[in-house]
Parts: sequence; C-alpha cells; structure tokens
Amino acid sequence: MNARASTVAHTRQCQPALVGRPDEGAERMRMFVEPSDIYLYLGNVDFRKSINGLIVVVEQQMELNPFRDALFVFCNKKRDKLKVLYWDKTGFALWYKRLEKHRFKWPSDTELQHINLSEQQLQWLVVGL
Repeated sequence: MNARASTVAHTRQCQPALVGRPDEGAERMRMFVEPSDIYLYLGNVDFRKSINGLIVVVEQQMELNPFRDALFVFCNKKRDKLKVLYWDKTGFALWYKRLEKHRFKWPSDTELQHINLSEQQLQWLVVGL
C-alpha cells in the first residue's frame, strides 16, 4: 500500500463519533466523546472566556467537576453563539457555533444555575428547534 492509500485508510478509521440523530436533513454535531451527562448553563456567559474561564464557571457557579464525563453548554447574552466545553481524557476541548441570522432557543429559569439535557435535546438546540 502506498503512502497516500495508507493515509486515506487511516483517515476513514479515525472519523469522529456522532452525537444525536439528525432531523430531516439537519447536520449532526460531531464530537469525539460520548458523554454520560450534558449540562446547560442557564446564565449568560461573556464569550471572551475560553477554556480556563469556562472551567471556573463550571466549578464555581454550576458547582460541578469539569473533569467528569460531560458536556457543558454555554450561550452568550445575544443568544447567537454557543460554546460546548468537555474533557476528553487528554485535555479540555471547546466547540463553538455562531448563528448568522437566528437566535438559540434558550430556557430561562431564575431559580436554577443549570439543567440536564438529553443528546436529542442538545441536537435540537444546536439546529435551532
């Protein structure tokens, strides 16, 4: 097998796992982990925060362990940007999405800091349902 064929074969084997199921043509969010929990932070987050700043939010405001097998989902004040923070056993990863024309449908509950989502609910949120 030549070097190019070997690279193509290796690339096919390393395709990321997909989270959720698509709804009528919607693309699935590609992740490299299959989390046991998905936490949606209900407050607004300053999107100048990157990994370290979001870890502080997880620890101090959500009172959760950022190293757990979970996704932590954050949104900005305008509700047009989304960040997903997760630990993949080798380091933290940050997934980012910006909507060009619409807003994310974000639940509001002033009593709670965060809520749990299913993978399907996360998928609906990401595609704007």
